[in-house]
Amino acid sequence: VQLQASGGGLVQAGGSLRLSCAASGRTFRSYTVGWFRQAPGKEREFVAAIRWNDRFTSYAESVKGRFTISKDNLKNTVDLQMNSLSPEDTAVYYCAASQGVIVSAMRSPTTYRYWGQGTLVTVSS
Repeated sequence: VQLQASGGGLVQAGGSLRLSCAASGRTFRSYTVGWFRQAPGKEREFVAAIRWNDRFTSYAESVKGRFTISKDNLKNTVDLQMNSLSPEDTAVYYCAASQGVIVSAMRSPTTYRYWGQGTLVTVSS
């Protein structure tokens, strides 16, 4: 599975961006798709994840109420709507996917087998 993340860019604090993760080679059916981010000098951290088959979602506390993860069956994409962005959200955002992910493992980057190339989100103050 090849993943392509897109939608990053420069936005002012308080603004919004929508990221998209597309899969080529197969559909996301039976996959869990997660979004992670990595800021300069920091470890990669979990942002949100969605289980394709039943839409079960999980969010990091830092983004709850501001970010929404969703799937698009027709486009075969997983999108991350990011609202009320702050400079602390500045990072490279990666999407990842894997099958057979249990809920307790959704937040760990080591769970995911396939990774996209990342898209840069920069939030200016």
